[in-house]
Amino acid sequence: MGEIATSNRQITLFYSSKSVRAKQTLAYAKAEGWPIQEIDILKTPLTGTQIAELADRLQIEIKDLVNQDHPAYKSHFEPHDFSSNDWIKMIQHHPEIMKQPIALRGNITILVETPTDIIKI
Repeated sequence: MGEIATSNRQITLFYSSKSVRAKQTLAYAKAEGWPIQEIDILKTPLTGTQIAELADRLQIEIKDLVNQDHPAYKSHFEPHDFSSNDWIKMIQHHPEIMKQPIALRGNITILVETPTDIIKI
């Protein structure tokens, strides 16, 4: 059992409050009438366990949670093979480089590519 509690009755959304896509996603979810637990990753630091669990739920590697095209990534890091622990630390120190928004409901987890994806959950 992981650290992230989910419910079939609400959507948990991990997002960056600076992200336009996240704001649009929230608007769509609210329009659908879903109760939403909002977790702004810029204000609420994620634990290493939570980051690992999100990757696991998405069935991707931790490094694939990192948006390597993000300016903050490019300004701090060279393309490189880091250990999972290193990737976790990078996300913790620079949460804006994590791909988001990530929506969870029950045992479903999706990385929202377009805001309307939230309707599928």
